[in-house]
Amino acid sequence: MGLPGWCVLWLLFPFGARMQKLPTRDEELFQMQIRDKAFFQDSSVIPDGAEISSYLFRDTPKRYFFTVEEDDTPLAVTVTPCDAPLEWKLRLQELPEPASADGSGEREPLDLQRQQSVQEGGAELFSYRGNDVESFVSPSSPSGLYQLELLSTEKDTLFKVYATTTPESDRPYPELPYDPRVDVTALGRTTVTLAWKPSPTASVLRQPVQYCVVISQEHNFKSLCAVEAKLSADDAFMTAPKPGLDFSPFDFAHFGFPPGGSAKERGLLRRPSPKPGRHASARPRADLQKVCIGNKNIFTASDLRPGTQYYLDVFVVSGRSNASTAYVGTFARTKEEAREKTLELKDGKVADVFVKRKGAKFLRFAPISSHQKVTFFVHSCLDAVHIQVRRDGKLLLSQPVEGIRQFQIRGKPKAKYLLKLKGNKRGASMLKLLATTGPSKAAFPSLPNDTRIKAFDKLRTCSSATVAWLGTQERNKFCIYKKEVDDKYSEDQKKRDQNQCLGPDARKKSEKVLCKHFHGQNLQRAVATETIRGLQPGRSYLLDVYVIGHGGHSVRYHSKVVKTRKFC
Repeated sequence: MGLPGWCVLWLLFPFGARMQKLPTRDEELFQMQIRDKAFFQDSSVIPDGAEISSYLFRDTPKRYFFTVEEDDTPLAVTVTPCDAPLEWKLRLQELPEPASADGSGEREPLDLQRQQSVQEGGAELFSYRGNDVESFVSPSSPSGLYQLELLSTEKDTLFKVYATTTPESDRPYPELPYDPRVDVTALGRTTVTLAWKPSPTASVLRQPVQYCVVISQEHNFKSLCAVEAKLSADDAFMTAPKPGLDFSPFDFAHFGFPPGGSAKERGLLRRPSPKPGRHASARPRADLQKVCIGNKNIFTASDLRPGTQYYLDVFVVSGRSNASTAYVGTFARTKEEAREKTLELKDGKVADVFVKRKGAKFLRFAPISSHQKVTFFVHSCLDAVHIQVRRDGKLLLSQPVEGIRQFQIRGKPKAKYLLKLKGNKRGASMLKLLATTGPSKAAFPSLPNDTRIKAFDKLRTCSSATVAWLGTQERNKFCIYKKEVDDKYSEDQKKRDQNQCLGPDARKKSEKVLCKHFHGQNLQRAVATETIRGLQPGRSYLLDVYVIGHGGHSVRYHSKVVKTRKFC
């Protein structure tokens, strides 16, 4: 098996070096064979023990030949369709015997049988139609010329062929365990964990293998080359066939045929080389992933979509031959995203809302009475959130919120409002939200643009600290609280204490310093100052200022840590 092309030609046509004068009884047979140009077109020799890759044009058959020199030879032929079903047949045809020099020119019965065998393509041994990886295996095959014909009626496609006369010792394809199923061992909203039994090629024969996992949203795959063809898309046939693996051994021009006839009509047989950076592995698809994980037989697929069905395949790849075998694939549906309950907002009542990191909360506001406008007061107490407001499905508002914001929307009879609050990537968010159709008496207190507390370093003593903050034009109640902290007061602790949704009612009575009313008509001069006394020397204190609105809702300024002098 695996003779060079000129040997196959010699076996088919044993006319020797003197081509000018053929023996009479073989001349007609020779002319009959070369007259059928399609019989030779796209024909190649299959090497023994090597997997070859090639390309099929739709509705254009391709033929491969190989010889078995001795009777009772074991034979195995494997065909792997890639991205389209194939029809393929394996035939055996006898080799013409060289004619004797003293031939009488009269045809013997054997000559007639041989001519008929070549005309009809030989005796059919095996045929298959589909997209499975299929094999013909015979422990004892007769000698002769074998022809493998392949056809794709669906589309242009890739395929692979492997043939060997030593199937017992030559095993390029890794073996599957007695149970080749892929099991789903754990299932989450965005993860699926798979496990499978190891290949005997690795566990018994101790040969190097690696496993590749394929995750698809479309279907299971029966071969790894089908996955690679899908990933490479337009560049499925990216490299020209290697010399000696896929070539025509017949010199058609030598026999009077025009060069490149059929190939020219269909276009070039070989595709151009791919552009740099366009390899299949560099172009991942959102709905198809291929991950090779070494020799581990457990894998967790992550970053999946909740409530989505995925098809999962495992392929074992030989480290020696690079050939692969598919396990029996499976499918799984990730768990649905936990649906948040929609919170009903009551007109004029403040609602406390918690939004987890990268999470979302839905709120519904359905005013009972007719209204001209709706006002939403949103107080983002920690990290910023994104708010969306829809009325009867129509988006009215979409923007980020940090601190206190007020939104007014024109009313509509019997309208229903749906609010979506979406957290950010930094951390969880706490909010206070008020929806009302009435006047703004129950609104949150107004705040200045700058809500920092300033400490005067020159006015610091061993027992007191003087601070100042900006006020508002409206008359509001301001309350000051203090809490002793150690010198290792961290930013994390400070952030926890910065939850502006926690009002004075969450503080200890012993931490309260005083409350006073304050306002200023001129915002540039609306500055409140206060001296906190009764402090200990060399100690650190966390100071907070709360402003309380007419509706009782409070907002806290940014906290300030001050340290008293140790020596006075």
